[in-house]
Amino acid sequence: MPEVPPPRLDEIDARLLDLLQHDAGRTLHDLGDQVGLSPSAVQRRIARYRRDGLIARQVAVLDPYRFGPAVLAVVLVTLDQESFEQHRAFAERMRSEPQVQQCYQVAGPWDYVVVLAARSTRECGRLGDRLLKGDDNIRRYETLVVFDAVKTGLALPIPHEPS
Repeated sequence: MPEVPPPRLDEIDARLLDLLQHDAGRTLHDLGDQVGLSPSAVQRRIARYRRDGLIARQVAVLDPYRFGPAVLAVVLVTLDQESFEQHRAFAERMRSEPQVQQCYQVAGPWDYVVVLAARSTRECGRLGDRLLKGDDNIRRYETLVVFDAVKTGLALPIPHEPS
C-alpha cells in the first residue's frame, strides 16, 4: 500500500484534532470557543476530517472497572512459520475476537503484541489458551498480567503548518 502524504493542517486544525482525540463528545460551541471559530466553522472542519479519512471513527470509551472486575494482559507472540498467509490467518483470528483489545505486528524477537481484556485471571488464561495454544504455528508466547494501567490512549501528535 503506498504511503499517503500527511494532509496540510494549520494550527487551528491541530488544536481541534487534539481536542477531538481527547473528547469527541464536546459540543461544536465548546470546541469553537477553544479554537476561536464559530460552531458552523468547526462543523465544516470536522466534516472535512471525516471526508479526508483523518477521523477513522468515533467510539465511546467505557470505564472497565465500572462493570466489575477487569483483567488486562499483554501477550507477546512468536510465530513458527512466517509466511504472508500465516500472518494473515493470525491477524484475522485476533481481529475476530472481541476480547482482543489491541494487536500489533512488531519487529524484534516477538512477532506480535496482543492486549487481552477479561473478567478474571482464570478467564484470561482460558482466552489465551483458546487463541494461542491450539495453533501449531505459535512457536512461543508469554503472558504478562497488567497490574496497573499507568497510561492508556490513542492520541497521535498532530503535524501542522506554522502560521
